[in-house]
Amino acid sequence: MTTPLNGRTALVAGATRGAGRRIAIELGAAGATVYVTGRSTRRQRSEMDRPETIEETAELVDAAGGTGVAVPTDHLEPDQVRTLVQRIDREQGRLDVLVNDIWGADHLTDFESPIWEQPLDRGLRTLRLAIDTHLITSHYALPLLIRQPGGLVVEMTDGTADYNGTHYRESVFYDTAKNAVIRLAFAQAEELRPYGATAVALSPGWIRSEAMLDHFGVTEANWRDGTAKDPHFAISETPALVGRAVVALAADPQVSRFTGRSLSSGQLAREYGFTDVDGSSPDAFRYIVEVVETGRPADTTGYR
Repeated sequence: MTTPLNGRTALVAGATRGAGRRIAIELGAAGATVYVTGRSTRRQRSEMDRPETIEETAELVDAAGGTGVAVPTDHLEPDQVRTLVQRIDREQGRLDVLVNDIWGADHLTDFESPIWEQPLDRGLRTLRLAIDTHLITSHYALPLLIRQPGGLVVEMTDGTADYNGTHYRESVFYDTAKNAVIRLAFAQAEELRPYGATAVALSPGWIRSEAMLDHFGVTEANWRDGTAKDPHFAISETPALVGRAVVALAADPQVSRFTGRSLSSGQLAREYGFTDVDGSSPDAFRYIVEVVETGRPADTTGYR
């Protein structure tokens, strides 16, 4: 196994589960020291009320060959984020990769009701969790990241600028949150450019997170049984695909060519030649547009 990120330090903010967890694991497998944060620990759960913990994520990073460091952090609390970054500085003296994957609002999202029928406090909480957390984290982390050129910021979202630009994401608050993160990557790219650092927005496709597998009543071992509920689930991908996308970006000496852009796991799989764990490279967004939205029957031929 190659370890192109030996000696690098990464912070995956929001690494308890899903994309964040697997991004941390893949960074560790590539040799990085990875600080993983979240609110769910073995001592207490966050409002998401799921069993995954950041301690488990750190152990998985270790098992993959890296060094995982779990730091309980609420990224809405500036003092906690400041303390986190001070710790990274004290222990490592550098930050090479920042992955802003904080979300934690699945339980607040209503995909059925218009804005005037949704509880305003839940909608505004969604925006705070999805946007304020990213801004707070970047505010404190970027001064460390720009100490040496070559730093990378990855803003995790749902959907690319091209796709979201013509598709309503089925809730005003969700739509606003996910598109704001894309713009945040663009804005940070402009501010980071003079320091030789890169910022991108990155989206997985239809990701088989722990919560998604639960929704379909399957495990990763028998995930294809989920196609009985929705045949188009066949285009889904494991979180490893987007994790490998982050590693490819972090290891690319020419990554600055992407700065400010909105990217997807499927797009980068084609660009860099990596695959999902089963050897496929699902291109979910092209599939959704060309197959799902045209009413064609589920057929992933040419899309995986």
